[in-house]
Amino acid sequence: MTINDVEAAALAAVDEAAIGRLLVDLLEVPSVTGSAAESELQHVLAGHLERLDLDVDLWPMDLDEVRAHEDFPGGEAPRTEAWGLVGGTRRNDGPTLILQGHVDVVPPGDLAQWKGDPFSPRVDGDVVHGRGACDMKAGVVAILAALAAIRAAEVTLRGQVSAHFVVSEEDGGLGAFGTLRRGHTGDACIITEPTSGALMVANAGALTFRIEVPGKATHGSTRYAGVSAIDAYLPIHAALARLETRRNADADALMASWAVPYPLSVGTVSAGDWASSVPDLLVAEGRLGVALGEDPAAARADLDACVAEACAADPWLRAHPAVVSWPGGQFASGRLAAGHPLADLVGGAHADVTRTARPAEQGAPYGSDLRLYAGAGIPTLQYGPGDVRLAHGPQEQVPLSEVVTVTRALVLATLRSVG
Repeated sequence: MTINDVEAAALAAVDEAAIGRLLVDLLEVPSVTGSAAESELQHVLAGHLERLDLDVDLWPMDLDEVRAHEDFPGGEAPRTEAWGLVGGTRRNDGPTLILQGHVDVVPPGDLAQWKGDPFSPRVDGDVVHGRGACDMKAGVVAILAALAAIRAAEVTLRGQVSAHFVVSEEDGGLGAFGTLRRGHTGDACIITEPTSGALMVANAGALTFRIEVPGKATHGSTRYAGVSAIDAYLPIHAALARLETRRNADADALMASWAVPYPLSVGTVSAGDWASSVPDLLVAEGRLGVALGEDPAAARADLDACVAEACAADPWLRAHPAVVSWPGGQFASGRLAAGHPLADLVGGAHADVTRTARPAEQGAPYGSDLRLYAGAGIPTLQYGPGDVRLAHGPQEQVPLSEVVTVTRALVLATLRSVG
């Protein structure tokens, strides 16, 4: 499309220097999921939304009520509070476009693998390093910068744009769930998760599982008189690997760019409580990928059956079967309907600001808030700065130039949908 005068004025109002400063400021807040700093950042962002002259709704969620709901998406991090935050332009009769981002980040892990403090952001030329740089404070900054540019250009909107900043995305989506339950909805939603310039029009799901494997304790010097829970777990682990292979044999075409579209990963294994004792319990926790369009209940049943079959084939486990449970985050899959105009809107905006071809449509192998918005009947896709392969690791970073590009594309997409 041709960029018109109103769009050009808004694009010219994008403040690239302010984008860099704001990203550094947000990265200095260690907003790990469930921490006090997560709540602190919501209040900081509320101030930014108020300075943009938006109608701001900042509220403490009733955790007991949210968790008691039959559709509660689960959670893993301990928390005593959760704050919702929505900032919207003045309501009128036009459509509402939601721009959504989560404020929580995962813990930094082994600090020895970082170059410096993960919450003291480091700027190296065009690249900003730090925990949360791409996942996803850069996306949050792009939303704020786009809204600031539209306001600075004094554009009159025929509809409404609403910024949803949510907590607890990393461990299930409590924040987005509570925001939608409060009545904050819209006609379309762009989530600025890191997509490396692609349009993520679908997300696989991810279900957290726990497997408890019994053993028989005895003194380590007579280990033959007992049964090590570690040894008992090994055939189950091998069976899980075979299950992953089978579940990825015929993946959706949107997932073709991923080596393993629906990964099954064991993330933690703990066993025993004394070095000279044979361990009588092993607990393994991990995540099961849910295929696009698959019922999470069917995915759970698949893993349950896999573990049961492994136990039936083992003499010890046949008599002492492992126990499978499903704590923590339960991410269903979600997708934008094929041919929905939201993909053309965002893809065209990206093409116009970059003067390149329209970006490809893909699916993502990880769970996200997309499925909650799509499940609420809101057409949703993901488009944002950064490479997800760098998220959750000690090399997490984002190019500022990508943040600027996404900001400019959000400006055009917003104006072309509600402007």
